[in-house]
Amino acid sequence: MQEPCLSDKTEYPDDKVLKRHLGDAKDAWDSFALFLEDNYPSYSGEWRYYNDGKSWLYKIARKTKTICWISVYRGKFTTTFYFPDRAENLIINSSLRKKYIEQFVNARRYGKTRGLTVDIRKAADLSTTKKLLAIKEDFK
Repeated sequence: MQEPCLSDKTEYPDDKVLKRHLGDAKDAWDSFALFLEDNYPSYSGEWRYYNDGKSWLYKIARKTKTICWISVYRGKFTTTFYFPDRAENLIINSSLRKKYIEQFVNARRYGKTRGLTVDIRKAADLSTTKKLLAIKEDFK
């Protein structure tokens, strides 16, 4: 499994650092940032270094509620959403591709929560993440 790139605690992941690691996927990163700004203005993002994973992660939140986590890898980034078990029917009946539904259904449980991760290399890959954002918004 590929390791996240942003492992240097002293190097804050600014635009220049992101471009170096993401390469062509930086365009998708920028598209995602614009999408969030235009469609979810109440969301905020924050970079933080986590010692347990020895990596910088970007947390997107609305007030105190975490929406998703972003990890940066060489040539891509991932969005990871956590949903409680009771969201399973909503996810199963969504328009997500079968591989993402199966990923969630078969995911390791953390208490009563499971994660769903999407790889993003180009802007077209954002469609699943956008659907997951909508599911997160619809789920109470």
